[in-house]
Amino acid sequence: MEQPGRRVVLAVVLGATAAGCSQYGEPKNKPSQTAPANAVLGTTDEIPVGEGKIFDQSQVVVTQPVKGTFKAFSSTCTHQGCQVTTVANGTIDCPCHGSKYSVKDGSVVAGPAPRPLPPKQITVSGDSITLS
Repeated sequence: MEQPGRRVVLAVVLGATAAGCSQYGEPKNKPSQTAPANAVLGTTDEIPVGEGKIFDQSQVVVTQPVKGTFKAFSSTCTHQGCQVTTVANGTIDCPCHGSKYSVKDGSVVAGPAPRPLPPKQITVSGDSITLS
């Protein structure tokens, strides 16, 4: 039986590897669509003061920079479109290249993000937070 050549084996291995892996910095968990307007995101009790919560299905991050004030931003990093994954220590963090955004206004705290997170409209009624 004839053995395959080195180039054939290398092509098969590299092709299989490339097919199963995302490239560094490629969006890993980008949801397929955003939630419709008037979608209930959650409750005010879920949003810690000085921090926030990411609503993956809606591609929204809601923060509470000071007690009783709620802000909402797109959860899509403005650098290469990865989804932010953490809200802690006053920042919204993207894991792909280290961009960090302020929970106060979505502004860039650490790059390489070129722009702030776009704001989203929410309505807070009682303890319910709704995407407007």
